[in-house]
Amino acid sequence: MENANPSSQSTQNENTIATKADSESTTSPTPLRCFTGALGSATLSLLTYRLTLAIATTFANKPVISDNPTVVNVSAAVRTLVMGIVALGAGVFGVAALGLGALGIQLLVRRIGERRAQ
Repeated sequence: MENANPSSQSTQNENTIATKADSESTTSPTPLRCFTGALGSATLSLLTYRLTLAIATTFANKPVISDNPTVVNVSAAVRTLVMGIVALGAGVFGVAALGLGALGIQLLVRRIGERRAQ
């Protein structure tokens, strides 16, 4: 015989799925995880910074030559947007690297303090 209340069964299935997802995603941060994340983020930050310098150099070496002011204005806007997006990426990854590094140091200091207290 079928279940008289199918909505309660689907609610139970959703709760089970949500509980499994919560238990898998709630891992505590460790200093090793923080430092490896900081290293990866710092690497991406350095690469995007170098990309920013390369783009800036390319734009500086190839000026827009046109008599049409609309072309000059649009090209300046596009160049500004490209430089801004790449520089923003470098900054975001750099700040993330600093934050993860600081979190790793904080976790290490807490562990040392807990061991001394015992």
